[in-house]
Amino acid sequence: MTPLERLIRAQIAAEGPISTAAYMALCLGHPEHGYYMRRDPLGRAGDFVTAPEISQMFGEMVGLWCAAAWASAGRPEGVRLVELGPGRGTLMTDARRAMAAAGLRAETWFVETSPALRAEQAARHPEARWADRLEAVPAGPMLLIANEFFDALPVRQFIASPEGWRERVLGLAEGRLAWGLSPVLPGGPGAAPGAWVERSAAAEEVADAIAARLRADGGAALVIDYGYDRPRPPGWTLQAVRAHARVDALESPGEADLTWLIDFPALAARFSGLEVRHGTQGAFLAAMGIGARAAALAGRRPDRAAEIAEALERLTAPERMGRLFRVLGIRAPGWAAAGPPPGFPGPTAEERP
Repeated sequence: MTPLERLIRAQIAAEGPISTAAYMALCLGHPEHGYYMRRDPLGRAGDFVTAPEISQMFGEMVGLWCAAAWASAGRPEGVRLVELGPGRGTLMTDARRAMAAAGLRAETWFVETSPALRAEQAARHPEARWADRLEAVPAGPMLLIANEFFDALPVRQFIASPEGWRERVLGLAEGRLAWGLSPVLPGGPGAAPGAWVERSAAAEEVADAIAARLRADGGAALVIDYGYDRPRPPGWTLQAVRAHARVDALESPGEADLTWLIDFPALAARFSGLEVRHGTQGAFLAAMGIGARAAALAGRRPDRAAEIAEALERLTAPERMGRLFRVLGIRAPGWAAAGPPPGFPGPTAEERP
């Protein structure tokens, strides 16, 4: 039993069952025992590998998109480059290199709460500044990047029963942590039994803060995450990963990463009044020119051609990360030039049937 599990059991015994969101918040962000507070979880020696760790090409394509958004607005001065949950800072290293080649140099801000990861970021980006929340970043136009950020924010889960909506909660059964359902919740009519929904107040709050900042100060944002469009997955999407393998979400609290799949149409709806486009990661990277970049890298390093090809396949193939990950491109009025932006050749979210 982990130290955090002991604390969670004691809390449930004293106060009653807790929500999925409360459980996630404790597992990931507890000041002493939280998963992200004490470790660097990335890489082969960690629990999972993110797209920036797979290949420099991913960060470079993100950087090119930011540079294109900046150029479409007339290359304004004073733009801040902001990344939410930047991991080790690998993505920013590659993105800044691509941005600099396009003439964009901007003050870098990392929104990060993990002391362990802040130390990793500082080693790679000593010039950067840090904030605990987006609201703490000084006002002004920004280019914001959020890669695999929203899926780690605490989520509540609800299901419709014949009597009405109930919330999935965590309690104790025979001395062990166990999932259960709350009493029927007050409020509106229930849906067909078995219908489910996931809601993250934290994700909605961050999305609303991004939207408000873009509307007020201008800029653009790129959101990349696990997610889905339509139809929905068959059931709740909470998942746990440890040592590069799926594990039970109740196994070893505080020792595994917890995430959920983002409802991208619902997330896109938070950005009303802005230009919003969405698509798959594979289509986005292909439209940004990752194929040509892979060919150029392989031409320079033929000894690494197979490695580069494998990275390209992993990032873009529909059966791998290409469809599992979704992308939102968001631009403020005045930052959107005529015609579709790079990476999103299709219609806007509002124009889709």
